[in-house]
Order: sequence, then C-alpha cells, then structure tokens
Amino acid sequence: MDLSASSSASERVSRWAAIISRHLGEAPGYGSPPLVLTPCISYSPPESSEKVSFETRELRLLLDGHDVEARDWLFRLMEESSLFCPRRRGGNRVFVVPDYNQSMEQQREMTMRRIQFLLERGVFDGWLTGSGVDLEMRKLAMNECLGLYDHSLIVKLGVHFFLWGPAIQFFGTKRHHDKFLRESENFLIKGCFAMTELGHGSNVRGIETIATFDKNTQEFIINSPCESAQKYWIGGAAKHATHTIIFSQLHINGTSQGVHAFIGQIRDANGNIMPNLRIADCGHKIGLNGVDNGRIWFDNFRVPRENLLNSVADVLPDGQYVSAIKDPDQRFAAFLAPLTSGRVNIAVNAVYISKMALAIAVRYGLTRRAFSLSSNEPEVLLLDYPSHQRRLLPLIAKACAMSIAAYNLKKIYVKRSPDTTKILHIYSSAYKATFTWQNMKTLQECREACGGQGLKTENRIGISIGEFDVQSTFEGDNNVLMQQVSKALLSEYLSAQKKKQPFKGLGLEHMNSPCPVIPANLTSSALRSIQFQNDVFCLRERDLLNRYASEVYQYQQQGKSRETAILLSYQLAEDLARAFTERTILQQLVEEVKSATGPLKDVLELLRSMYALICIEEDASFLRYGYLSLSNAAAVRKEVMKLCSNVRPHALALVSSFGIPDSFLSPIAFDWIEANSWTSSNSL
Repeated sequence: MDLSASSSASERVSRWAAIISRHLGEAPGYGSPPLVLTPCISYSPPESSEKVSFETRELRLLLDGHDVEARDWLFRLMEESSLFCPRRRGGNRVFVVPDYNQSMEQQREMTMRRIQFLLERGVFDGWLTGSGVDLEMRKLAMNECLGLYDHSLIVKLGVHFFLWGPAIQFFGTKRHHDKFLRESENFLIKGCFAMTELGHGSNVRGIETIATFDKNTQEFIINSPCESAQKYWIGGAAKHATHTIIFSQLHINGTSQGVHAFIGQIRDANGNIMPNLRIADCGHKIGLNGVDNGRIWFDNFRVPRENLLNSVADVLPDGQYVSAIKDPDQRFAAFLAPLTSGRVNIAVNAVYISKMALAIAVRYGLTRRAFSLSSNEPEVLLLDYPSHQRRLLPLIAKACAMSIAAYNLKKIYVKRSPDTTKILHIYSSAYKATFTWQNMKTLQECREACGGQGLKTENRIGISIGEFDVQSTFEGDNNVLMQQVSKALLSEYLSAQKKKQPFKGLGLEHMNSPCPVIPANLTSSALRSIQFQNDVFCLRERDLLNRYASEVYQYQQQGKSRETAILLSYQLAEDLARAFTERTILQQLVEEVKSATGPLKDVLELLRSMYALICIEEDASFLRYGYLSLSNAAAVRKEVMKLCSNVRPHALALVSSFGIPDSFLSPIAFDWIEANSWTSSNSL
C-alpha cells in the first residue's frame, strides 16, 4: 500500500470538506456566519408596487384605434363559452386557450364548432353582404381578437371571409354575388382559395393549372397537367370546404390569356368529393393544426361558363375572349387584389400577438426574482436588471409604433379605390413582412425571458412560435414582398427623374429637400430630438434609393436586362425596403406624439426615441454607408440603455394599455407560484 498516496487523498478530502463547510455553516478558523434559511418565495402582484403615470385607456384607444367596445364584447363572448376551453389556474383565475394536446382531427373539429358558435351569435353579420367603412373596420377588429385566441381560427376564417369572399366580390359580378355571398356569410357554403401550387407559390403568374373552354357544353375544363400543378396548402380543402376559387391559366383556341379565377364546387351536400377531383391532406404541421390544409388535383374537372369570375374578363358563349383591360400585365395585377386583404390582416394580427407575448413576459419579469446583489438584500426582480430591460422594453416601443402604423394601414385599406391600389400594395407588403418578422423576434425573446416557464404550452408564448412562424411566408414570402417594395420605389425614382418633377406620395417628399447633415458629435438631447431622428432616417432612405438606382443602372450599362440588374442589386433592395418602412412608421408615430397631451405625451416621447434609436442600433446600414460616425453609433447604444431605464417605471402601464383581457394572457402573468402548486397541478 502506498502511504504517501493515501495521505494525499486524505488531505484532498479534508480540504474539500472545509470548503463545503464554509458554504453550509461556520467552520473552525473562519469567521463567516452560518447559512440562514430564507423564507419561501411569495407572489406579490406588480400592481402593488408599480405606479401608473398616465391613463392606460387613453393609450389603448390610440393603439387599437377603433372598435374598442366591439373587441371587449367579443372577448367576453369567448370567455363565457366552454368551447374556448376555459381553465382555472392559480386560484380563481380562468384562462382561455386552445387545447393543443388534442389530435389534429380534434383541433379541426373544434375550429368548426367555434365558428358555428360565433356565427349563431351574429359575429359575422354583414361580413360579406354588408358594406361601409365602419363595418369593415369592425370586421378587422374582431378578426384581431379571434386571432389572439387561436391562429387556426382566424386562418380558417381568413380563407373564407378575406380570400374566398372578396374574390367573389371583386372578380365576380351580380350573378356571382347573388348566388354565393349570402350563403357564404351563413356558412352554408364553405369556401377556400386554390391559388398556391406545389411548384409555384409567390410566382402566381407561373401556375400550371390549365382551363380550356368547351363550346358544346358551355363549360370550362380544368386540369392539373403535372404533379407540380397540384394545388397545395389550400386551407379548408382537406375536409370542410364545399367550394373553391380555382386560379388557372385560361387557354382559348390555343392561346393563353393568362391567370383567371373560377368557382368550383368540390364537395356535395353530404361532404363527398365531386367527380374528377382528387383531394389529399397536407398532414400535421408545426402549427395551425386546427386548419385542414389540403392538396387538389383536377382531372378534366368541369365548371359552368357562368362560374368564370368575369368582372375583369369574360368568355362569351361562342368562345370569344373579351376584356376591358387590354394590357395582360394590368389584367394579371387585377387578379392579385384579394391578397391585399390577407396581408393587411396578417400584419395587424402579428402586432397583436407581439403585444400578448410582451404583456406576459413583462408581468412575469415584474414578479420573478433571481439573485441578490448582497447577502442582506432580497433577490432582484428580473425587470430591474438592465440587461432584461434591454431585452423587452425596446420591443414594447416597436409594438406600440407598429400598432399605430397598422391602424393607418387599415384606414387605407377600408377606403381603397383604384387610385390607391399601388399605395395599398406597397404598404401592405412592407408592413406584412416587417411586422411578422418582428413578431417572431418578439416571441423568441419573450420565450427566453420567461425561462423554462416559456416552454409550457399553457403560457402561450412558446407554442405561438410554431403557430405564427408561417406568417413569414404565406400571402407572400417576406423577402419577395420587400423586393417588390424596393422595385416600386425605384419606379417612383425613375419616373420623377424622367419627368423632372418633384417626388410626391409614399412620404418621399423629403427627397425634394436638401440632403440632411448629421452633427459630428451627438448629445443625448440631440439623439432624442425629432429633428435628428427624422433627418437620419430620411438620409438613409434617400442615399439607399440613389445607390439602388445607380447600381441597377450600372448593371444595365454592362448589358444586363432590367430584371437581372434588379436581382443582382438585392442587397441594396433589402436595405432600402427596410429604410422606407422604418421611416414611414417613425413619421406616423411622430404625428401621434404631436397630438398627445399631458403625461401620455411624455411616455410617447420616450417610446418614439426608443423606437428610432433601436432601429438605428439594429441596422448596420447607418455605419456601412457612413450616415453615423463610430462615436455617434456608440452614443446611440448608450442612449438606448438610458431610455430603457426611463421606460422601466412605465412597463406595467404600457402592457396594460394593450387592452388584452387577463384570461387571454397566461398563468405566469399572474400568481405563477399558485398556478404551479400541488393543488393546481392536480386540477389539470
């Protein structure tokens, strides 16, 4: 036996024992006090310590913008029905949230049962047969509330009321309106929208489904000529839809007239699939399993001549093709109009979901503690850590700014006319992409800010990541949409240059003024000034638009086509679209701040500066192209930290202003200790 080795091992054990004893209590030779057991953690509602410096309802009216009473009525309607899965958690609190433990088939069935419940209570009255700005705004408000409860529910409703229905309204004529709209509003007809194909999504012009005309029977014959032509991701097609809008290439006498829309019945009154159709289920997804997405193949599927939606073009009984719009490009653009309503809904709903996640994460951060700064002090609230403030508070500023922009987008949409088609397309594309990207970023940050609790389905944030991820690609891939925004801005630029006229519209009037000059050394007050923020955002947009136009021109001078030149300039296109969108949002926020008064104005000033400076900090363009010096960029970063400290006292009031009922939040937003107690756990 090696005695020296044994002695060495004994010394190591003694040394480790001494170290451990120092942690657990007083050890010989050390003056540290013994370990004192702390009392059990108790929950204290944030309202007991947080102060409110402004009227939260006043801010809610600004952020929601309209139909607050209708929203609250619909929230109560859902709260009071067992179909919306009310669950008691954490004492007497009741939360409503879909049961994601259900199978895919059960979730789909529950979606339809909820729609029937809402239908019977008049929620959808006038949605397809009514008209007027007030009705359309109310419809948008209610859709936001329903989406806050369940994404599957509003996607199912969105396909029916914002794609199928508007396609008939816009593309159809009186015969279609009379036959389909009333029964669709009452869900006697359940519609879907067959545009996307396996081989073509964003490129609608390239779809492969073909329709030909049979003069003998006065019918169109629709075919899927290859596997890539199958209609894909068609919401409602797999199980519930009775009818669909079929987008197809129309061939007349061997000549393609481009994409046209037809109404086709895909199921009979008993739910049986109609002849010459094949329908398959898209299967389980990472989210939206309450929607029955399906695939459709057409095998000599026949629809009556009258089922061609003919407001744009028609085929006469003798087979002659007629259209008031002679330009094929303009005719095609007219067929994309219904997608605008979808993008508007997606954009505004994304902001609502961000606000839900922030309300949960902030309330949790105001009650959850971690670590003490010294042995005699209580643990620190998560939201009192500067790093935690930096994670969440800028997201609140962005959510508020985007809420205001979303309201303005809705106002443009409900007052749309042929003269505003281009403007609506640009703003809906820019906002849909920006708001959905921001929503995913917000959800992920809030999930992490809630730690392990963010993973629980009942706490809503984690499950929402899978549920809302699809928003980045449906109704238009975000990257494609932002490139369309830049192309539209390029067209405005070239038009102004060619006509030698000043810029007008889309907020580009700043291009007519002298180029802003940014001071070499920016102080705190300068960074927070409207003048600086507006100047630096306009400078960025102006320069990027000039750079983009110049780069496209240079590629064309090298012999590249215009389209190729635009594709090769995608990096500047992405930067430009972002600059345009953020400048637009900032200017809309500035206008609201100007009209505010009292304590609310002070808070909105903070949010404006937070929004502007966080956009600057997050976009490398400001350094890449020299709009800010290194020292000024560093000053912006420090100012964001100061703003976080300034906004922190208002955090609870801000998320309370979102107007989301407690029951639509989650257990960790309230007494999370009681919600996880043995009693509560055994009541699940």
